[in-house]
Amino acid sequence: MSNTTGNTLFAILTGVAIGAGIGILYAPDKGSKTRGKLKDGFDGVKNDLQNKLDSVSLQLSDQLTTAKFDLEETYEDLVSNMSHKTEEVISFLEEKLADLKRQNAKLQK
Repeated sequence: MSNTTGNTLFAILTGVAIGAGIGILYAPDKGSKTRGKLKDGFDGVKNDLQNKLDSVSLQLSDQLTTAKFDLEETYEDLVSNMSHKTEEVISFLEEKLADLKRQNAKLQK
């Protein structure tokens, strides 16, 4: 969770707590009704937070899946590229070896 999201979550929870405290102090209803309202309010906030958490979790999972796919693709491209370069180096070395053998054959005559 980023610092901004953490600060936002803290601000929401602080606001809920302050609001609940003020609501209790100035509540015209009986205590049981006030507790019921508070419970409903907390349940609503809890559900909202759970929905947001689920949404962030899903987004993070999607991003990780995409990053994993991109990493695998990059790795495969790198391996393929290195394979082609290796073949080029081997061909170059074989040509040089053939040239050296020809030069050596001329010198031995």
